[in-house]
Amino acid sequence: MAGKLTSQGTGILLATANVGSLFEDPVNLQKTWLREFYQTVHTHKPHFVALHCQEVGGKNYEESMTHVDSFIKELLSSDAMKEYSRARVYLDENYKSQEHFTALGCCYFIHESLKNIHQFDFKAKKFKKVVGKEIYSDTLESTPMVEKEKFPQDYFPECKWSRKGFIRTRWALGDCAFDLVNIHLFHDASNLVAWENSPSVYSGTRQKALGYVLDRITDQRYDKVPYFLFGDFNFRLDSKQVIESLCSTATMQTVRAADTNEVDKLIFRESDNDRKVVLQLEKKLFNYIDQDVFRENNGTLLLEFDKELSVFKERLHELEISFPPSYPYSEDCSQGKQYMNTRCPAWCDRILLSTSARELVLKPETEEKSIIYDNIGPNVCMGDHKPVFLSFRLTAGAGKPNANKHKCCVVQ
Repeated sequence: MAGKLTSQGTGILLATANVGSLFEDPVNLQKTWLREFYQTVHTHKPHFVALHCQEVGGKNYEESMTHVDSFIKELLSSDAMKEYSRARVYLDENYKSQEHFTALGCCYFIHESLKNIHQFDFKAKKFKKVVGKEIYSDTLESTPMVEKEKFPQDYFPECKWSRKGFIRTRWALGDCAFDLVNIHLFHDASNLVAWENSPSVYSGTRQKALGYVLDRITDQRYDKVPYFLFGDFNFRLDSKQVIESLCSTATMQTVRAADTNEVDKLIFRESDNDRKVVLQLEKKLFNYIDQDVFRENNGTLLLEFDKELSVFKERLHELEISFPPSYPYSEDCSQGKQYMNTRCPAWCDRILLSTSARELVLKPETEEKSIIYDNIGPNVCMGDHKPVFLSFRLTAGAGKPNANKHKCCVVQ
């Protein structure tokens, strides 16, 4: 009975991972990464695993795509995942198609004990039983089991061929249907630009793109179902406010480029204390004197500067964050807890829930300890992003109209 929607429920594990680093240094990083991922699966024993990856193939994807295939083969054939008898993998590997390429990857694993699972065909508009293991890559545009979009070019004109967009799949467990959306939003191109205004110009771009996705996945084309949105949102702390807080007693020196007279560097020094440098800020440098502030109490003191989600508080929900900022970690294998001095650490990687999805997860009878929102591999190097996961149980009848006012799709 383990895999059926019993009173204990069906174990669900959702995980998001920006895996770009893994393909820059596959020999050292992949083994550790996979070990930590398998350990998470082993600990929570889910019946259904959804792994959303961003930057599949890394920054130099033309050279690295061969490593992607071995990474996926290892995931599908490993001993750790042998009880997951069915799988669906969707990889956007077609980097030659610049107008479509998102570098997103979605991997779904279904435990042998889970009997009643279907996936939605967006073209036929009906659910189909999931059998066997299948991998789809290259042209996901022609795969009716996913909906994939890249953001319009004018959303982020600074980045000519930005690999940002989303992939959506729809699933039904028993009588409960839900969408899983893999998303990658725009980054902060320059620390100096990010600090100019509060909120920053970049947060406005992300807000526009996220609004676009929400409107797209809740439009009239398909029945509305609960949805889980997880990926690399690139949400950053409000740069101006966090720097004013960290450097409240410091004086600022502005260094300009000799040829253009543009601001090249900001140096914040203590007013006394031998005018010690507290923070150096450049386009791609954020060198703060004391990294512990981002790790103490999991960085929760800085959550007040994490504001980008507040715009969507009526539509999106998140469980309480109790893990340190997920980015940018050192890619040095011996520095598992160290941040790089490139960006202000931030919670870029998130798992967000629609109102109806939150009702599925947080049912009145749910025990608190059965829901866990955390990161993977806190003490080892997982690349520049720590993966983030949500583990919970879907209980029987979760999708029935009388149990949930948001009626789920009917499985055909």
